[in-house]
Amino acid sequence: MQMMPSITPSGLIRWAGLSAVVAGVIFAGIQPIHPPDVVSSVGGTTWAIITPLKTVMCLLMLIGVTGIYARQVTRVGWLGLIGYLIFGLAWAITYADVFAETVILPPLAAAAPQFVDSLLGIGAGRASPVDLGSFPTLFMLSGGLYMLGGLLLGIATFRAGILPRWAAGLMASTAFLTPAAAALPHQFQRLAAMPMGLEAS
Repeated sequence: MQMMPSITPSGLIRWAGLSAVVAGVIFAGIQPIHPPDVVSSVGGTTWAIITPLKTVMCLLMLIGVTGIYARQVTRVGWLGLIGYLIFGLAWAITYADVFAETVILPPLAAAAPQFVDSLLGIGAGRASPVDLGSFPTLFMLSGGLYMLGGLLLGIATFRAGILPRWAAGLMASTAFLTPAAAALPHQFQRLAAMPMGLEAS
């Protein structure tokens, strides 16, 4: 009778690392081909392909970030723990947003196009004629958590010296510079996100 392979901490960390690589490839790869964030894009073929990929990406990134932290848990200290928790929370909020884009928005596009277009306009900085409740606050919160968590975890990873320092430096710098991308036109903001995806992969 063949025994099942044993599950070890090092094996789980390797799988988490692979998750981060796949998530990073998806993150960087979808930026140039992402459809415009307007209601006419919702439900189209590209939207139907990209948004499920983004959903998978967020889940894989959460697993990957956990693996990055677990690999160096004894060396990153409180700074690494705080960075990991904040960065992970940013990705969890992003997952909820992407899940809504994938599952909730397509059926609403025909029934409530103004609401859908306003929701998509948050990221593009468009004024909304619709009361979106807490959605704009959550969007801003996830961006702030992403910036702070990535910066702290990147610094802690750089200081720990277990994982490649160039990748740690890229994580910290790209997370810190994320707000600068808000000054760019929305279509170029996506291209500015590519270095973070390349760092994860």
